[in-house]
Amino acid sequence: MATQQDKPFRILGLQQIAIGGPDKHKLRTLWVDTLGLTVTGNFVSERENVDEDICALGEGVHKVEVDLMQPIDPDKKPAVHATPLNHVGLWVDDLPKAVEWMNANGVRLAPGGIRPGAAGYDICFIHPKGNDQFPIGGEGVLIELVQAPPEVIAALGGGRQG
Repeated sequence: MATQQDKPFRILGLQQIAIGGPDKHKLRTLWVDTLGLTVTGNFVSERENVDEDICALGEGVHKVEVDLMQPIDPDKKPAVHATPLNHVGLWVDDLPKAVEWMNANGVRLAPGGIRPGAAGYDICFIHPKGNDQFPIGGEGVLIELVQAPPEVIAALGGGRQG
């Protein structure tokens, strides 16, 4: 088993959680109207079959994004509403190195590679299920890896040890 010192990247903290439902307005009633999160943006993508409100919990480098998602077409894939907790996002200090290392060490990444995400950071996903070629997956959970900006890396301890 590889230790953290063997990896050319560090997971720094929780970047986001994404919650899906058939109607994001019902999600907003809880997360925005009741719990008081702030809506900071909206992202719509036909390719990803998603209409999402991007919300913020906390501030600055400690802010966690909470995405409230509904499908554009509930009969198409990806079905962002089929799993209520759609995915979790993790800040990573060096996304390209993380992806390279994971590819070499049996981690199954979802199709699409590194690309711009809804919040403007580069992202990629660890597939929820492993397969024969890449046996390590999210064990049922889709995991988004998010390139941390410099201020997050500095605040959350992205410096290398040893």
